[in-house]
Amino acid sequence: MPDSNPQYDAVVIGSGPNGLSAAVRLSQEGLKVIVLEAKPTIGGGTRTQELTEPGFLHDVCAAVVPTTAGSPYLNSLGLDKYGLEFIHPEIPYAHPLDHGGAAIAHRSIEKTADG
Repeated sequence: MPDSNPQYDAVVIGSGPNGLSAAVRLSQEGLKVIVLEAKPTIGGGTRTQELTEPGFLHDVCAAVVPTTAGSPYLNSLGLDKYGLEFIHPEIPYAHPLDHGGAAIAHRSIEKTADG
């Protein structure tokens, strides 16, 4: 719970990956930072939830962010020790087509090309 008479150097609105990254960087520079999030859990593209079927996980906001796992900045934070885990499904995404089929992107370029 924030102080009743807060004094902050920076206010970050939203606790998605970008907001959290900004807050960490500001804090590393010695600023007193508060992060405000409208939802009861961390925000934006950090959320993964079971939305349709049990055990079937969905990205709630961002989808398929391939550069995140390889980000030098994020990797420097050691977030795995706090429970950060990247999920790499065999089929990261698909898009339904008008004729009833779907464009499916597999993790394998060969499987994607084969359709």
